[in-house]
Amino acid sequence: MKLASFQECRHCDVLIIGCGIGGGTAAAQLADAGFKVLLLTRATHCEECNTYYAQGGIIYRGIGDSVASLSKDLFHAGAHLNFPPAVQWLAENGPRLVDEFLVGRIGVQFDRDAKGEFERIKEAAHSASRIIHATDITGRAIQTALVVQLQQHPNIKVLTDHTAIDLLTPAHHSKNRLAVYQPNNCVGAYVFDNQSRKVIRCFAKKIILATGGIGQIYLNTSNPAGARGDGIAMANRAGARLVNSEYIQFHPTTFYHKLAPRFLISEAVRGAGARLINERGEAFMEKYNPQWKDLAPRDVVARSIHTEMIRLATPNVYLDLHSNIPAEKIAKKFPFIFENCLKYGIDMRKDQVPVTPAAHYNCGGVLVDNWGKTTILNLYAVGEVACSGLHGANRLGSSSLLEGLIWGASAAKNITSALACECDFPAVEEIPPWASQGTEEPDPVLIRQDMDSIRHIMWNYVGLVRTTIRLQRAVRELRRLESEIEKFYHVSLLTDELIGLRNAIRTASVITIAALQNKTSLGCHYRES
Repeated sequence: MKLASFQECRHCDVLIIGCGIGGGTAAAQLADAGFKVLLLTRATHCEECNTYYAQGGIIYRGIGDSVASLSKDLFHAGAHLNFPPAVQWLAENGPRLVDEFLVGRIGVQFDRDAKGEFERIKEAAHSASRIIHATDITGRAIQTALVVQLQQHPNIKVLTDHTAIDLLTPAHHSKNRLAVYQPNNCVGAYVFDNQSRKVIRCFAKKIILATGGIGQIYLNTSNPAGARGDGIAMANRAGARLVNSEYIQFHPTTFYHKLAPRFLISEAVRGAGARLINERGEAFMEKYNPQWKDLAPRDVVARSIHTEMIRLATPNVYLDLHSNIPAEKIAKKFPFIFENCLKYGIDMRKDQVPVTPAAHYNCGGVLVDNWGKTTILNLYAVGEVACSGLHGANRLGSSSLLEGLIWGASAAKNITSALACECDFPAVEEIPPWASQGTEEPDPVLIRQDMDSIRHIMWNYVGLVRTTIRLQRAVRELRRLESEIEKFYHVSLLTDELIGLRNAIRTASVITIAALQNKTSLGCHYRES
């Protein structure tokens, strides 16, 4: 078989789109098994991903903890919509993989007590102190250690500043139109090089989506800039099954300041004793959830804050740390949060911290099994872009990093077994090179305006509290906007921002339609009518 030039066409055993804990774990384990891995990220460096910004910690095991106890907490937080095999899979395999991979393989330094044991803390809706952490930058500690391994491994090629445009499926892209009668399968992706502005075809025997979250389609979010639903949109266009798309978790507490970007105030702060108070200085969570109070599940806390803000006509509520947490502990345990608040004149040791809810985590996504396999042959998905059913209708705190770790490792194990039996490479000669579609430089003002429109529609109509009228209006406005954006996309030269805009509108539409169709309030999908 004659292959295209290296610049226009790349080949590997496994193509991974995204470099967070899910994609990075899979990459490292597949490379260790001897396979050639091509790892793509739209960011300019591998640290920039959702994993890097995770603060609180990762589920491990508590003293006297059990699989049954963790499972019970996951089901409770997820309003019992969780898929039991996924819950069992995580509860059984989680602590082992933390020990074997995060600590043993890549050397993550978690905080330890005087005896040298992992320092365990308790978070909202957990019945045991089972969360381990690296102060309040756990995600950064994991991602930094992971990136070192990815960049040094001889079997991994990392391409930064490369944006996936679409998944390559013969049913959609093959020159042989009879391919539409074959089972839907994935053979790679069209990828945009942001530096050269050329599109390359990346072919692989197996493909893993690990693109992260969707928070940037909302006005307020804790997510980084790249979390705009790229993987959801690409999978949807390729024909993958998406489930639970309406279940968007809003983190109760992100820093609120007119001059500051939203950043996460970890619920570990409430786990350490901080209390939520309103504008009048009143602690209010007991009236909304007498059992768990400030440590209620995230959806309950977020809606309670939302209700207080509406009731008192205020843009935020506050976290009171200093009344219950010693000043020296605040600075020691939460150094990242402490330093960032200080930048805006808030000293957590004596001041109340202004907070507001923000879009945080997509509990739904591309349907996968316990091995990360999607409904498209040869396509896997891991991390936040995937829906294993683990989270049900609402995610339990500190479960996301562990989910990425487990499903990344599971996908690698399944692919290793599959590639041991499969030697044939996809029929790449049947997939044509990218055909340039537009000639005009996209107007950045139009891109910003369209993204702002998406974010306002999603925040106001498909946010914390939903109604039929709001959702119906959102569907109409998003459909009109998607039509305009598709026209814009097809007459313009490619840029990362334009690709992201196209993906954002598709992801927003998927979420909104799912929310309209589901008339039952559950977990973080809350409908007043």
